[in-house]
Amino acid sequence: MSELLSVLPPILVCIIVCCAKIVEISIQSLKTCMMVKGQRLKAAALGFIECLIWGLVISTIISTLGDNYLLLLFYCFGYAVGLFLGSTIEGKIAIGTSSVELIANDENTELITTYLKEKNMGYTVFDGRGSKDKMNMIFIVLARKETPKVLKDIRKICDNKVFIVASEVSKYAGGYGMLK
Repeated sequence: MSELLSVLPPILVCIIVCCAKIVEISIQSLKTCMMVKGQRLKAAALGFIECLIWGLVISTIISTLGDNYLLLLFYCFGYAVGLFLGSTIEGKIAIGTSSVELIANDENTELITTYLKEKNMGYTVFDGRGSKDKMNMIFIVLARKETPKVLKDIRKICDNKVFIVASEVSKYAGGYGMLK
């Protein structure tokens, strides 16, 4: 590989290195997310591809990075863009499960639970007390990919008069409509 790179114009080598680094780091970001979410086989496959890119392209130029500041700049730019792109892709494919907790008054609780029933989604309602009034806590576990739309719909039907906390769930068992 280093022989091929040595005959190419230096700017083309910089672009190749940058693109390879973008792909490698994007894959690395996705691989890490998949490992955290328990998708070990997919993570291992991505790890193999990441290692292949490193072995074929990046390692052939690593010894010259300290001497060639333009190449180093492209390498660093590729790394940064790869991190951004990898996290953007992961956000779009939204692997995993979300936990959503809603705090609402009785009227909005009724609107929310009606919406959730229509969508055939499981939920649990707890009676509670806020700093001033009686409030309810509605607890939902759903696919992370569905979370933005569900939250948008709930905010709309409650005229934004609901407190929402959403977080990722790493493990769960049982429950209405849950597959794990």
